[in-house]
Amino acid sequence: MSDIATTDALFFDNTGLDRSRVESLVADSLHGAEDGEIYMEYVQSENLFLEDGKIKSASFDTSQGFGLRSVIGEVSGYAHSGELSEEAIKRAGEAVRAVHSGHSGTLAGPPPRTNMALYSDVNPLETLGFDAKVGILSEIDAYARAKDPRVKQVFASLAAEWSAIQIIRPDGERAADIRPLVRVNISVAVEENGRMETGSQGCGGRLDFAGFVTPDQWKAQVDEALRQALVNLAAEPAPAGEMTVVLGPGWPGVLLHEAVGHGLEGDFNRKGTSAFAGLIGERVAAPGVTVVDNGTLKDRRGSLTVDDEGTPTSETMLIEDGILKGYMQDRMNARLMGVQSTGNGRRQSYAHCPMVRMTNTYMLAGDRDPGEILASVDKGVYAVNFGGGQVDITNGKFVFSCTEAYRIENGKLGAPLKGATLIGNGADALTKVSMIGNDLKLDDGIGTCGKEGQGVPVGVGQPTLRLDGLTVGGTAA
Repeated sequence: MSDIATTDALFFDNTGLDRSRVESLVADSLHGAEDGEIYMEYVQSENLFLEDGKIKSASFDTSQGFGLRSVIGEVSGYAHSGELSEEAIKRAGEAVRAVHSGHSGTLAGPPPRTNMALYSDVNPLETLGFDAKVGILSEIDAYARAKDPRVKQVFASLAAEWSAIQIIRPDGERAADIRPLVRVNISVAVEENGRMETGSQGCGGRLDFAGFVTPDQWKAQVDEALRQALVNLAAEPAPAGEMTVVLGPGWPGVLLHEAVGHGLEGDFNRKGTSAFAGLIGERVAAPGVTVVDNGTLKDRRGSLTVDDEGTPTSETMLIEDGILKGYMQDRMNARLMGVQSTGNGRRQSYAHCPMVRMTNTYMLAGDRDPGEILASVDKGVYAVNFGGGQVDITNGKFVFSCTEAYRIENGKLGAPLKGATLIGNGADALTKVSMIGNDLKLDDGIGTCGKEGQGVPVGVGQPTLRLDGLTVGGTAA
């Protein structure tokens, strides 16, 4: 069954709504607007959480609703409801019509169509039974405890979501998408000589549980979480000061996402509030630095067949060999800036207005061997994993905490470090990149990005990088 047929069944056959009436209401409500749509959404979600061998919580939720948007210039009117009825759509129409009342804007053309499907329409909630999921969590707990007697606590969770969306524009054009999403999270706490440390690992993507949560897969996640925890047991206070920093491949791309990626979103640049505003065609990074946002990667957590405005996602070149080439765009900001949407219009749910957001954002590989990069550093820090961070998009300043880092001495890895933070400016940090590894890696599918109160799934990645003269905050006396 096609995505259009599946969503027709959900939003019209099952609710009693008449599709032709809905299309007429949308056209009437948005008459005179420059853009807009009705976004209908149905979501099933399930979460199971195990703590110390017992299921602490289990939830199953179903939600549905719509959001109606009217756009005139840079102003959006938005009304939403969890009630899928003709009366609710009429009320929403009255609310958003006020935004463009008295205007006679020309309706923007519809997004291009696509025959591309980046993931299956399977419902991951249905591919494994409840008892089987509980069994997997119990096996994770038992396996972790059997690995090492120092394991004192184990936390594990399984989360799955199946969402179906249909978008109807005032010109009658429609788009639909069926989106599976799964995630596994594991945290292990170890204790030795009165000192307790933790390690965490997770993975996920737009997949189904049955083919994804295999013993080989979850055992690898447990092994990695335990390895991190044991490394942290031996960690010593981190040094502080300006020094050479080597970033590991994969998840450390979250620093790129936060410190640089948000600054390359179209809305901030149209308004002139980004550190990258007005710099297209200019050098903003060291030679060799190439950054893309790519929503077309198969089965990836951050990928979308179409974005939440109905535009097919794309591979967008942001920085090429250090030169700023463009920004990520949704429909409104693209129209106001005289460019095409890149398929980056995203929203958390039907209750949220879309805005420019990243999908999978990463730096492309260079030609240096990772071992060569480490060997080139006399004294510095090797940062492998990151926890939380703070970024000011207007100036690019960031502070990120390292959850796994090591001292580098004479080109070799030294003791693990605890309490290291990286401090800098995103735009400036890109100019400090002196070596780029040939080992591009994407994260394991755990990223969630927040912006203006909305969270959406994303992906990050990068190869091993050497940055010269980055400030490290430490805890060493």
